Amino acid sequence: MARAKKMAAKRAAAREARGGDRTVATNRRARHDYEILETIECGIVLRGSEVKSLREGKAHLTDAYARVDDGELWLFGVHIPPWQFSTGWAAHDPDRKRKLLVHRKEIDELMGRSQQQSLTMIPLSLYFHDGRAKVQLALARGRRLFDKRQAILSRDAEREAAQAVRNAQRWGAAG
Repeated sequence: MARAKKMAAKRAAAREARGGDRTVATNRRARHDYEILETIECGIVLRGSEVKSLREGKAHLTDAYARVDDGELWLFGVHIPPWQFSTGWAAHDPDRKRKLLVHRKEIDELMGRSQQQSLTMIPLSLYFHDGRAKVQLALARGRRLFDKRQAILSRDAEREAAQAVRNAQRWGAAG
């Protein structure tokens, strides 16, 4: 019994050291392809084998999007591969649509804004917060090729300006 308590304490200490939050997957292309206007945190309905697979850090958000169907918010295009030890009825479809858990007011607001302003709802990241799987969902506007180039140019200009300031401070104080 003492050994089991030691192991449980060791696992709890390791969990506390991680901080509780752990990112499983991020959509890195989203910030390049879209202009992010607003983000919200959503819960996600998962099956047991999906949670096990996520805890192993396996998920892909590259072509994922969210949509309101029949008054509920659904996430499409997320690929969560089957857990290696699940077989038969315990296995899940890796590309099935998954329900997002959001308050009714937020669903109505997201639906209204996305239809009026032709915005898209895309997931930015999938992570665990206090042991529960969460999705950071963004309300975004698609960028055209010109907009992407302009964003890259402005980002490079800001980076060069910051670098020039740092170099001036470094060499100005020393010289």
